[in-house]
Amino acid sequence: MKIIPAIDLKDGNVVRLTRGRYDDLKVYSSNASEIAKLWYSQGAEMLHVVDLDGALEGVPKNMDSVAAIIRSVDIPIQFGGGLRDMDVIDKAFDIGVSKVILGSKVVEDLDFIVAVVEKYKEKVIVSVDANRGIVMIQGWTASSGLDALELAQKIKGMGVKSMIYTDVSVDGTLRGPNLETLEGLLDDIDLPVIVAGGISSVDDIKRLSELDRKNLIGVIIGKALYEGAIDLREAISICLRRE
Repeated sequence: MKIIPAIDLKDGNVVRLTRGRYDDLKVYSSNASEIAKLWYSQGAEMLHVVDLDGALEGVPKNMDSVAAIIRSVDIPIQFGGGLRDMDVIDKAFDIGVSKVILGSKVVEDLDFIVAVVEKYKEKVIVSVDANRGIVMIQGWTASSGLDALELAQKIKGMGVKSMIYTDVSVDGTLRGPNLETLEGLLDDIDLPVIVAGGISSVDDIKRLSELDRKNLIGVIIGKALYEGAIDLREAISICLRRE
């Protein structure tokens, strides 16, 4: 289980939202590449980068910052936010992104994910962002009305090799993940899953690790790192001890 620090970008700044609300935003840095270097220096093996402006507007707005992050560290970058046509996805790979994360477009056009997976194979991750079990889209500002488990099962049949599951109801709250929901999801989904939302302490990391699910391959941590509630080195060492 990998520990994956999150870098959320808005107007070029590194920020965190609470429950995905754009009116509840805190800026942590104006220099994304310095934040990337910080997490890299503490042992991160991968970074999770999201263009929040892109997620909201439908096209990436912070590609220069993403490119700067890629130049600053020698680890894979998984990137999402506004990747809703093939040309934009091609550009993301051209600047050095390792994997792309698709969200809203998958819900709106299932044929699209088939085409992207056919071209980029395992480099495509689908993000299932759910609030009380219902998938959220357009930067988490709108409900799709689609059941999260149903979407996860559909994408498996379309050749997707891994997914991110974010519990929007607890994301950015530092209240801990909903372990019961996660256990049910991991039991029902035959896909490697990276989880996100609500991670607040090393105890949360331990509890996730102790679920002992082979398809739980990673945990994205955001606000808890920026607020100093979790030490990245300690979190990584916990996972290493469980291997």
